[in-house]
Amino acid sequence: MAEPGTLQLQEHIMKIIHYTDTEPRHFDSEAVKGVTGRVAIGKADGAENFCMRFFEIAKDGYSPRHSHAWEHEIIIFSGTGEVLCAENWIPISRGNVIFIAGNEDHQIRNSSDAPLVFACMIPSGPPEL
Repeated sequence: MAEPGTLQLQEHIMKIIHYTDTEPRHFDSEAVKGVTGRVAIGKADGAENFCMRFFEIAKDGYSPRHSHAWEHEIIIFSGTGEVLCAENWIPISRGNVIFIAGNEDHQIRNSSDAPLVFACMIPSGPPEL
């Protein structure tokens, strides 16, 4: 079995890693609390169309409340939390998928003792983290 990493066979390139093998970036301020973000697949990998990021939100943590022109596609891997949608907090948990349209005000917060872990896809162009 091949070790995780980047595999190149002739003109084919494939990256296979565990998301925790990527460099973490920690966010903690008044606007964002207890969030660790990682770029799993991005520009550095030659991804021209999308960026795949992973986030872990600690107990009592939250992402910043914000909006921007690009959309998000999110899948919750573990934990439970809530997502802000039209001024309402909607419960989310493992297996939920979320589509957030461009210019939609949004925020995600952890509502459990365990980390809330999710993958988030964005188009290329915006900052990766």
